[in-house]
Amino acid sequence: MLRAIFKITIREWKRIFSLPEHYLVMLVLPPLLCFLYAYIYNGQFVKDQPVAIWDEAHSPLSRKFTFMLQETESINITQQVNNEAALEKMIQDGTVAAAIHFPARMDDHIKSRQPVYITVYTNTASVVTAKLIYKDAAKVLLTAGSGVILQKLVKTGMPTGKAMALVQPIKLSTYFLYNPRYSYQQYLVPGLIAVALQMMMIMVTVLVLNMEVKKGTIGALNILANGSASNILIGKTLAHLSIAWINYIMVTFILFPLMAAGQIGGSWGLFVIFTLLMLACISVGMTVSAIVDDVMVACDLGLFYTSPAFVFSGYTFPRWGIPWYDQYYAWIMPSTPFLDAFFKVYFMQLPLSYVYKEMGQLLLFVIITFPLAILFLQRKLNKLRLQHV
Repeated sequence: MLRAIFKITIREWKRIFSLPEHYLVMLVLPPLLCFLYAYIYNGQFVKDQPVAIWDEAHSPLSRKFTFMLQETESINITQQVNNEAALEKMIQDGTVAAAIHFPARMDDHIKSRQPVYITVYTNTASVVTAKLIYKDAAKVLLTAGSGVILQKLVKTGMPTGKAMALVQPIKLSTYFLYNPRYSYQQYLVPGLIAVALQMMMIMVTVLVLNMEVKKGTIGALNILANGSASNILIGKTLAHLSIAWINYIMVTFILFPLMAAGQIGGSWGLFVIFTLLMLACISVGMTVSAIVDDVMVACDLGLFYTSPAFVFSGYTFPRWGIPWYDQYYAWIMPSTPFLDAFFKVYFMQLPLSYVYKEMGQLLLFVIITFPLAILFLQRKLNKLRLQHV
């Protein structure tokens, strides 16, 4: 049995390196896609976004606030407008990403501690950009406004500590964990790469068995496996898993450290959950390949199955926010539990004991689909043997 598996593994390696539908998807596309994703998000995070100022105050404070806003990381003051219509048109045309309005008599109202309504207009079609601009604008305006009141109270003779307690009775400390700068490159790129590798592995493995039938090599494979479907599947699985490990080395030793500020080599936990992901993908793909003889139909099924993986995974949008039937669809894809585990192991740097549930879900794909692949492939091999006799 072990000798047959070893021979099939060697044979599958030769097929991977010789057949275009194998080596293009397994060896050429992964590095190209990975570096393409990293290059697309090379800017890493949003900064220096064009912002317009609508200043009706025309006062020292409004000029001071404008200067402080310009000093923030995400805001770059590029336009001055005189009315709301011009402001809205600039946002609609894409000339600016946001705008800030200082009302008339702003200075007087702040100094007399009357309510002041400074308006921040953001284009929430770009959610991350809008959030960053609002965060920086709110921080500047609240801090600067409090500073004006503090100076006035201190000038009346009030002790600084008491004045500070009066201006800011509650001190709020905010910590942004795991992706504090909203970096596209550090957060999105690893998730996109994982989903891309899942898609490529499934799209290759949906062809590994029916292509043997199409090319007329299934008979030789049957003889090499001594008529055992399990020998064939285990041998092919080992070959494709070893290629997946090559891609893992490329991603974690080159791409993540250079372009996503990741740890060189990843971690043992990341390697384990990646291996489980690839085993799940291989099992699912081979099951489809064992059941569906038509190569084009198998490819269509693989494409239909894997295409919505990233959207439904919950990586960028919570799964509880999507319809219930889409939530069920998300859980029949290996990428969903993998990305949950990936976030804990890669970003939060937690040990594997925190992802036992996700590891169990990935193993469940193998436990359910691998026996099915053996069952259907063995039936084909038995029919082939009878035809030969």
